[in-house]
Amino acid sequence: MKRLKTIIKFYWSVIRRPSVHYSLGFLTMGGFIMGIIFWGGFNTALEFTNTEEFCTSCHEMRENVYAELQHTIHFTNRSGVRAKCSDCHVPHDWTDKIARKMQASKEVWGKVFGTINTREKFEAKRRELAEREWARLKANDSLECRNCHNFEFMDFTRQSKRASEQHSTALANDEKTCIDCHKGIAHQLPDMTGVEGW
Repeated sequence: MKRLKTIIKFYWSVIRRPSVHYSLGFLTMGGFIMGIIFWGGFNTALEFTNTEEFCTSCHEMRENVYAELQHTIHFTNRSGVRAKCSDCHVPHDWTDKIARKMQASKEVWGKVFGTINTREKFEAKRRELAEREWARLKANDSLECRNCHNFEFMDFTRQSKRASEQHSTALANDEKTCIDCHKGIAHQLPDMTGVEGW
């Protein structure tokens, strides 16, 4: 403990002491360059955590929700446009993205402590996990859905009668958002027993 205090005091005195060998301009420029390197590294790491490879690197995701996604229109469709995990689960705007990443760091505990490491454990928590995600999407007005799907660009005449009616109603009703009607669009629904409207 005494040795640690001595080391801390030494480094603190070095940091506080004015520079003898380097000019203020050199130190400022060095700080600026280090800031750029840090910022670039931070953003690179942030973007890496948005890749499909990263999202499916643990078997909990790969064998459960990712396997389900592969059988949906968001994975394979006639237009060839495919949504990856981060398209639906991470906002695109930087500040919203950082807030979501901080929330997601809490979800890492599920991996660390093995709360969903088997299919049975995952199924037991599926409804809780789904409801948390639905509440998040409801709170942000299905922002991630609207990054690709926008009422302004929909051609209601090319939709089925039912879809056209529902989308027209939703467009006129500010209380409804995508997730209200499209639960289970990319993943299997949990047991919805006791949920109103199911």
